[in-house]
Amino acid sequence: MKKRVLGGELVVSEIGLGCMGMSQSYGPSDESEALATFDRAVELGINFFDTADMYGHFRNEMLVGRAILGRRDAVVIGTKFGLERMGDGTVRVNGRPEYVRSACEGSLERLGVDFIDLYYQHRVDLNVPVEETWGAMHELVVEGKVRYLGISEASVETIRRAHAVHRVTAVQNEYSLFTRRIENHLLPVLRELGIGLVPFSPLGRGILTGAVTSPDQFADGDIRRTIPRFDEGNLPKNLEIIEGFKNYTTVKGVTPAQLALAWVLAQGDDIVPIPGTKRRRYLDDNVGAVDVELSSIDLERLNELVPVDVFQGDRYGPDELAIVEE
Repeated sequence: MKKRVLGGELVVSEIGLGCMGMSQSYGPSDESEALATFDRAVELGINFFDTADMYGHFRNEMLVGRAILGRRDAVVIGTKFGLERMGDGTVRVNGRPEYVRSACEGSLERLGVDFIDLYYQHRVDLNVPVEETWGAMHELVVEGKVRYLGISEASVETIRRAHAVHRVTAVQNEYSLFTRRIENHLLPVLRELGIGLVPFSPLGRGILTGAVTSPDQFADGDIRRTIPRFDEGNLPKNLEIIEGFKNYTTVKGVTPAQLALAWVLAQGDDIVPIPGTKRRRYLDDNVGAVDVELSSIDLERLNELVPVDVFQGDRYGPDELAIVEE
């Protein structure tokens, strides 16, 4: 697999693997299959793996730690802090400097590593100046506990302020044909500053693959039960919108997942999507996207079939929207 460079320095495989679903958000977990999927990813040339301390309430980091045992030098690990799970089960955004340090120490222990390759601020704490949070993150880099820094779901203003404290290597945001909101305001700024983009949910949380057909199919605990785009009022309309996209996969002779990922990859060499899966068969399908070539005519046609801001419903429920910056 080819490599791409995030932020001018961090070299990773052109497609990464999002590990969240191995422990939460998309139905029951199977750790043995998850570990086999991780092994298969390495075999296919993927070296960039994404997790966070809050995924599965620490379990995902521990799972990734088991998966990378004995091959630390062959992998690039991105993890995140900033969503603190409280004793009563609630989650709060925490960007206090002292929490940054304790969260990092916890992640290092769970992952079983001496340093984290890419450490993200998961959500911006509106009660703590980002300069204070990033000052603490900068200290972790100086101490060798972290190599590169990133931020997730942050506004352009916040990214500029963080970047002034310490270079932002990557910004993680939702981006796909299903969610193109960042194109006009965020992407130009990332390119101005030389920051890479790491899109999560590049398959539109399954809607672009054809896996989603009805809101009734979501298991208990599936995050899509809380997302307005997938409710009974909006999902039928959104499924109609992607019919043209699905038909175009036949023209190209590829699967929907491959076409969706190929489109993201074609948006720039500074973009490294991290499609999440917990099953090998989906991983193999996803990786096939790196061999799909899209011409300028293909891209123009896809833009016509799936324009910006055409889908119905918010991408998060009210509680989650309250803690993201747009």
